[in-house]
Amino acid sequence: MRRSAAGILALALAACAVGPDYQRPEAAVSAAYKEAVGWKAAEPRDEASRGNWWEIFGDPKLSALIESIDMSNQNVLLAEARFRQAQALAAQSRAALFPTLDANASITRSRSPTGAVGGTTAGRIIDNRSVTLNSSWEIDLWGRLRRALESSAASAQASAADLAAARLSAQAELASSYFQLRVLDAQKQLLDDTVTAFDKSLELTRNRYAAGVAAKVDVVQAETQLKSTLAQSIDTGVQRAQLEHAIAILVGKLPSELSIAPVPLAVTMPRIPLGLPSELLERRPDVAAAERRAAAANAQIGVAKAAYFPSLTLSASGGFRSANAADLFTAPSRFWSIGPALVQSVFDAGLRRAQTEQAIAAYDATVAEYRQAVLAGFQEVEDNLAALRILEEEAKVQDEAVRAARESVVLTTNQYKAGIVSYINVVTVQTTQLSNERTAVGILGRRLVAAATLVKALGGGWDAAALVQK
Repeated sequence: MRRSAAGILALALAACAVGPDYQRPEAAVSAAYKEAVGWKAAEPRDEASRGNWWEIFGDPKLSALIESIDMSNQNVLLAEARFRQAQALAAQSRAALFPTLDANASITRSRSPTGAVGGTTAGRIIDNRSVTLNSSWEIDLWGRLRRALESSAASAQASAADLAAARLSAQAELASSYFQLRVLDAQKQLLDDTVTAFDKSLELTRNRYAAGVAAKVDVVQAETQLKSTLAQSIDTGVQRAQLEHAIAILVGKLPSELSIAPVPLAVTMPRIPLGLPSELLERRPDVAAAERRAAAANAQIGVAKAAYFPSLTLSASGGFRSANAADLFTAPSRFWSIGPALVQSVFDAGLRRAQTEQAIAAYDATVAEYRQAVLAGFQEVEDNLAALRILEEEAKVQDEAVRAARESVVLTTNQYKAGIVSYINVVTVQTTQLSNERTAVGILGRRLVAAATLVKALGGGWDAAALVQK
């Protein structure tokens, strides 16, 4: 029997694993980013955003808000719980590789029928006592259990990447909402300053009307301009409140529990290192998650193919059994058994073939999802590179437009005071100046949002090496 057990153990150690060994699917990767022409990368390259990527914007309030996401954001906590669940499933798969050992102790009382033929215990009440150890071990001859472990370990790594993706998505969304809120603060301040200026213009116009050097229509136009601008200032509060509420939810608070005081928009545009396009496959957690799911699905093909082969289980049991308590742990009461069991499915009406085809199709689906994730990642990077490049050019032109609009207001106001032009000309140039000032602030906000989105598109400093190896 010892020789048989040793032979089975040697067979288990030499067992193979059926099914295809995993290789990362090929995906289209460009040699360089199309929209990176003229891009000025951060120097030195060691300044690449790793870890707390939001610190490149130099805003303490933004940093404080983002750093509270891990503890409070419900989507991140959900992803973290799913990661722990996947880790537990991997541990279950690993446990299946080892023998099980159960202990059992029982005592039963029974009475046999009095009419039993030839029985010496007919009509007697008998106590049966037993103490037993049972062990069972499935010998993984064809690698079914190892492929299952390979699949669950890859799934756990995918969940770890999902957690990183959820965290990065929440961080980027909060940064975008925060920058939009600060843009509204800047526009509100601009509108309030303009209201103050228009109020002085209205007073000047009224004085000129009282002196008989201005028409009543000038006063009405000045009042209209003032009230219209005041209404625009008030209206910014609607979107600001919504953004503040959205930020509260992102940090896991009720809207009533978070207030963000208005402050001037003092954020400068950072320079973001791009890296090579090939590095994107390692830096984006959503791409890594898709790749790990492909690995998990590939291992399931091996699990399905192993069903074509017989399963071998080694079982053993031993213990003591006696009717008398005093004799329970004596040599005559001892018993044991050991032996292998081989099970082979003979007919299943095509079940195993269908399961294998399903596993192959599931793998093909995950490969397509992986390649789509890669394409979407490159698109997101290119989109935001283009946005930053174009918006930078637009900002330069818009700054010139603001400068010209301010000069036009000064010149036209002097002409009005000299009686050369009517007040409608002043209203026109002041409205143009306000519009250009607001546009300039809006462009800065869009550039900041695009920068945050680009960091997210590049993976936010995350790396696939961070995945827990199982």
